[in-house]
Amino acid sequence: MKNTYETPLNSRYASPEMQYIFSPDRKFTTWRKLWVALAESEMELGLPITREQVDELKAHVDDIDYDAARRHEERVRHDVMAHVHAYGDVCPNARGIIHLGATSCYVTDNADILMLRDALKLVREKVVEVLRRLRRFAWEYKGMPTLGYTHLQPAQLTTVGKRACLWMQDLTMDLEEIDFALKSLKLLGNRGATGTQVSFMELFDGDGLKVDELEKKIAHKMGMDAVFAVSGQTYPRKLDSRVLDALAGVAQSAYKFAQDLRLLQSFREVEEPFEKNQIGSSAMAYKRNPMRSERICALSRHVMALTQDAFNTAATQWFERTLDDSANRRLSLPEAFLATDAVLELYANIASGMVVYPKMIARRVNENLPFMATEDIMMEAVRLGCDRQIIHERLRVHSQEAATRMKRDGLESDLLERIANDPAFPMSHAQLTELLAPEKYTGRAEAQAERFITEAVDPILACQPEMEIGKVSV
Repeated sequence: MKNTYETPLNSRYASPEMQYIFSPDRKFTTWRKLWVALAESEMELGLPITREQVDELKAHVDDIDYDAARRHEERVRHDVMAHVHAYGDVCPNARGIIHLGATSCYVTDNADILMLRDALKLVREKVVEVLRRLRRFAWEYKGMPTLGYTHLQPAQLTTVGKRACLWMQDLTMDLEEIDFALKSLKLLGNRGATGTQVSFMELFDGDGLKVDELEKKIAHKMGMDAVFAVSGQTYPRKLDSRVLDALAGVAQSAYKFAQDLRLLQSFREVEEPFEKNQIGSSAMAYKRNPMRSERICALSRHVMALTQDAFNTAATQWFERTLDDSANRRLSLPEAFLATDAVLELYANIASGMVVYPKMIARRVNENLPFMATEDIMMEAVRLGCDRQIIHERLRVHSQEAATRMKRDGLESDLLERIANDPAFPMSHAQLTELLAPEKYTGRAEAQAERFITEAVDPILACQPEMEIGKVSV
């Protein structure tokens, strides 16, 4: 349908894999799997539930009649009970034991945790794949001198590969946060209306050990190791803020990378991929706009903004729960993951196809290097017998005049010519040029890049095979 709103996160940006994790099919089949786990575990612990009933539930996990669920919800005005009835319609023998002892959050919250787990794992895999592609770029250009900036003003030299290592280091820090978030995921378990498990205590005649064992069995069947030790009706909404905080970290890192690349593209030093028939502007035919990097920044801002939803939701829950979290979480959690997924797809695409222009990089280096080399020139002049203070003053004057000539008149720097023609300096133009080999001014940039890649990045990459991601639409 083209006459209703659809989110561009689905239609334009996020991958099918991430879309599926938050799809109705995934959500409601997970609800049914949780109902199966509950019924089977209750049967194993002695409640009057038969194997035939459990098998009937298992046989109908995937055949969800959404029209029937919609009709039930119109009647009962409750989404979970609507799906209980729709499940019971196809499992008539098990109808009476579906959702036995549970409250709605048994399926909604436990399913959310399982979706968060799988979505976080997918994000982690994509972060590692972006690292792999940046690693290739950084290794290839680890020794190429380039102009470094502080305050967006020319500073000392670095290398193209060392700068890429800064991008990668941000991502390694993000992986630490993702891993922490993954380790902190626990199921809500089977807690009841206020988290006291009173309904399950009634089912098991006050046997608390069986209630505990029920939770362990359900967690094991759903592939989880633990449940929260205490809870209200829901799992702690603070967990959502922790998860979204990890996603926001990825967004921050991606934004930093994309913003750097946008600046480099404006300098004509490094560009994102540009397709043969791609149009940069509808008016200016010559344009090569960094649209993928710009999209990363746009989507990353959205992810970072969504953390406020999670923070405010966690802060404003009353006592054992209120329902004002529900509508917000239906939006903020999937959107944060879908947008992060889209960012990583773009990041991977760019990282595998960045175009470097060595001559433009060298031109900007050579334009600024004479100013950076003035200290070396001064030390060489002193070594040859000159007065350090006199040389310092002459260099100050020549540097200011050369810079004024460049900015006011739009001419190239003539700093070396000025120094070579000044009798105070016992050096020829050729000798001065010798001092200006760019490789002498990158310090330990190449060695730092090599060490970081081999010690910090390669062990991460060794744990995961390559992924096919980054096939984004223009």
